[in-house]
Amino acid sequence: MKNPTQTELLAQIAQIQLMERGTLSPYTFKDRAPQPTPYYKLQRWEKGKNVPRHIQPEQVPLLEEALKAYARFQDLVEQYAQLIIAQSREQLASQGVKKKPGRRPHSSWPKSTKSSN
Repeated sequence: MKNPTQTELLAQIAQIQLMERGTLSPYTFKDRAPQPTPYYKLQRWEKGKNVPRHIQPEQVPLLEEALKAYARFQDLVEQYAQLIIAQSREQLASQGVKKKPGRRPHSSWPKSTKSSN
């Protein structure tokens, strides 16, 4: 499999039209009778806090699609970052940074002199 180019990755990212981040979980209430359809909640972190949200059962398929799209987005962004990092490293290596010969810089602290007292 060939590695995607920068343009291909950006095009794939641009095609994602629906996203949500978090975790979708079914839950029940212990003190209630079992329901024919479970309750769902979406949990995500915002500003360092867990933010749960109740989800209607009819919203679950669309939300699952949005969560998968966000995971795909994260994967594509990671691939894009790795591609740019590799290009940057190649560019830096081709410039051949060399150390200049010469005197080493001296400390700005004054030297203490020994007295012969």
